[in-house]
This record gives sequence, structure tokens and C-alpha cells, in this order.
Amino acid sequence: MATTLTERYINATTDSLPPDTQGDVRAELEASIADAVESRLDQGEDPATAERTVLTDLGDPVALAASYTDRPLHLLGPRYYLAWWRLLKLLLAIVPAVAVGGVALVQVIVGASIGEVIGQAISVGITATLHLVFWVTLIFVLIERSGADTGPDWNLDQLPEPRPTRSGRADVIASAVFAGLMIAAMLWDRFRGFVRIDGHDVDVQILHPQLWPWAILGLVGLLLVEVGLAAVAHARRGWTVGLAVANTALALVWVSAILTLLGNGLLVNPELMSLVFSGEGGAPETTRVVGILFVLSVIGASAWDIIDGWLKARRGAKHRRADADAAP
Repeated sequence: MATTLTERYINATTDSLPPDTQGDVRAELEASIADAVESRLDQGEDPATAERTVLTDLGDPVALAASYTDRPLHLLGPRYYLAWWRLLKLLLAIVPAVAVGGVALVQVIVGASIGEVIGQAISVGITATLHLVFWVTLIFVLIERSGADTGPDWNLDQLPEPRPTRSGRADVIASAVFAGLMIAAMLWDRFRGFVRIDGHDVDVQILHPQLWPWAILGLVGLLLVEVGLAAVAHARRGWTVGLAVANTALALVWVSAILTLLGNGLLVNPELMSLVFSGEGGAPETTRVVGILFVLSVIGASAWDIIDGWLKARRGAKHRRADADAAP
């Protein structure tokens, strides 16, 4: 005997249900479908059309079966999506960068070519990103299926504190203090020295003596320009795109000057290097590693300074738009 569409639909729905619930669901569906078909027959529809319409309105039998067992038909639901997205963004901002930087540093230390350094760094960055997305998503999928608690629900205490959008006096003071300390350190290094070597009556300078006076004056000028940028931003009640561009140019000039001096052997006092590493067989290798770490530190600090300037300019633009909208 040929089965009807209703019987086929009910079988498809109940097949994926636990055995102890199939009988109840089957009886419920038979009754509800019969009532819906009868209602359409009373309105004048023919039996075949009424049956097809009712079953079509019920939808996919697999989805209907999932509704009976509260089984989710999505990878991540709204209950866990925000926690997954926040954690993933945080890890993506940290883990791939650390992995790329670590691999690049190791490749440089072992003497790999620039092509090998870039290739290995890109490969590790892509791999770290893919693994991060996969494993974090898998963990949250398992949490979704198990119904585990991910912590307290959101409340008003979790609202972020408002961040200042204007460059205040504190930024100017901090820039001035930093510049003053750097200038004082350079003067102290020139006239007193910072490093005392055993067996020497005087302290040894860290900076190369040939930096005085013109190169040192140039570095002092860059520090004073940095203070000037902070003062202008304070006077204009916030950073602008022009100030961000100027800050980017200043950071590039600063890192270029430092790396040029280092590359030409004019940054660190050669006497200091020879005294520190005298008698050590691994002196050249140690010096190279220290130089690599210093270069990465300079580049990282300059990159952060550039990014920070553009973030401040973006916040300043939002604040000015808000003030303009609020103005009568």
C-alpha cells in the first residue's frame, strides 16, 4: 500500500527523535495535521491541495524534529555569539602577531635571508590565525551543545567608562617629562658616563662620541618636536588628521635616524662593546642578537606611536561631529 504524504512527513519527523518520544510526537502530528487539513476542506479546498499546503507550512521535518528536542540548528546561537566574538578578536590581536614576531626573530638570529624571514613569518601568521579561529569556534560549539554556563549575564556594571577624546594637559606634561629625561640622560652619558667597567677608573659612555654635537642636537630637536605636537593637540582640543600625519612623519624620521646610526656603527660607543665582550668567543653573535632586539624595539615603539596618533585623531573627529550635532 502506498503511503500518503502525511505518513511520509510524520515518519521523516519522528525518525530522528529518541524512541521514547516518537509515539507521542506521532500522535500529536497526526491530530494537528488532520485538524488543519479539515479546516481547509471546510473552506472549499480539494483534499490533495489542502494536505500539501498544511505539510508545506510545517516546514522541513528535520527542523520540526529539532524543535521537539530543543536541538540547535546553528553553529553558534545568540547566547554564546558575543562571548565567542569578543574572545576571538582579543586573541587575533595578540597571538598571530606574537607568533609572526617570534618566528621572524628566530629566523634573523639564525642568519636566514630576508625572503626566508618573510616567507616563514607569513606562513606562521596564516597558520596561527586559522588554528585560532578553528579551535576557539570548536570550543564554543561544544559549549553551545552542552549548555554550559559561560559566566554571569550582562549587567549595567559592565558598561565601559567613557574615554577622554581630547588631548589634555597630562599628555603635554608626559611628553615634556620624557623629553627632559632623555636629554638629561644624554648629557649625563656624555659628561659622566653610565657604565663602570672593572679595572677602569672612569665610567664609559653608551652613545658613540661622534654623535656630539650635531647628531645629538638633531635627536634633541626631534624630542622637542614631539612635545610641540602634544602642545598643539592640546591647544586644538584634540588630535586632527593633520597632526596624525605629522606624528607619522616624525616617527618615521625618528626610527630612520636611529637605524641609520646603528647600521653605520655610530650609535653605540665601540669602546663599550669591546670592553663588555672582551675575551668572549661568542661576542659577535651576542652583539648581533642584542642589535636585532634593539631594532625590533625601536620599530615596535614607532609603530605603536603612529597607530596611537591615528586612533586619537579618529576619536577627536567623532567628538567634533558629536559637538556639531549637539550645537543649536
